[in-house]
Order: sequence, then structure tokens, then C-alpha cells
Amino acid sequence: MDHPEDVSESALWLRAVADDPEAFGRVFELHADRVFGHSLRLTGSRADADDVTAIVFLLAWKRRRSVRVVDTSIIGWLLVTATHTARNLARSRRRQHLLLARLPAPQDADDFADATGQRLDARSPRTGVRKAFSRLSARDQDVLALCVLEDMSMAQAAAALGIPGGTVKSRLARAKNRLAVHVAGAAPTPRVQPEGTA
Repeated sequence: MDHPEDVSESALWLRAVADDPEAFGRVFELHADRVFGHSLRLTGSRADADDVTAIVFLLAWKRRRSVRVVDTSIIGWLLVTATHTARNLARSRRRQHLLLARLPAPQDADDFADATGQRLDARSPRTGVRKAFSRLSARDQDVLALCVLEDMSMAQAAAALGIPGGTVKSRLARAKNRLAVHVAGAAPTPRVQPEGTA
């Protein structure tokens, strides 16, 4: 029996593609934490990140014969799929909220503590960046997720996305600019203190 460190990821993946669930499980162990961390940054919720991670690996198993391998690893495919899955989950939640908003308001008064907590969460810098990120196009989110959030090289991102390296570079620059505009638009206006106060 091979020890985990004795077998390369590419060899494990070839075995997984050949319907070996144990090899797939070992690939899962290699990347689950990173996919979860990436999903948590995108969703801001541990429960949602768990859901995204589970969906990503389910899709990896179902689509194992077509998963893109880059530099002997499937991590790029997993991260791009996590970004898409998180975006789909957010879209689904928005539709759910819109549907719930059409229902009559409940008769009981809201808990003041809950309302205050929600206001504080909405002012969090992370929440603002997450909202700004969610307003970007899928292409912008993909390139930022790989190059900025996951610190992949432009060549690795290009291979994972199936586009030329020059395209990644230009998309990344434009995506950073758009994100900065969205963040600046969402940032609260700083309070100016009257003169003579410290």
C-alpha cells in the first residue's frame, strides 16, 4: 500500500479518473482545506463554504474525465468551480430573499439585538469588499479569485481558465480597477470633525 506522500497528485488523479474512489479521496484531502478557505472568503459564511466545497468535489467526481489538469494539479479547476458555485449560491439566495420579501410581514416585532448585529455586520470592511466582489462579472471574479485570492501565477491562471497569459494580465488589471470603484462606491463617507476638536 502506498503512503500518501509516495504518490503524486497527477498519479492519484489518473487513478480517480479510472473510477478509483480511494484515489479521489486522497485528492480531496490534498485540496479540501484550500477550496473551503477560498469559498469562505467568497461567501463569508462557514455553512455556505461547506456547501460550496461539497458541491465542488461532487462536480469534480462527476466530471472527472473532463477536469482540467494544470501543472500536474486540479487545484485551478477546483478554485474556478468554487467561484462559480459561490456565485450561483448567492444568486439563489437573492431569489429566495426576493420571494420572501413578497410574503406578508410577520406580526411579532424584530429582536433589537438581531437588528443591531445586522447593521454592524453591514458596516464591516470585509462585507463591503465581498459585496463589491459579487457585483463584478464572472470573468472578473475568476481572474481575481485565482491571481489575488489564491496567489496563482498568471501562467497558472491562464492554464486553469483556458485563455492566453496576456488576456489574464489585461483582465486582472481591469478587474482590480472595477473592484476598487465598487469598493469606493460602497465605502462610508468619513466624518469630518469640526475645527478646534481633537
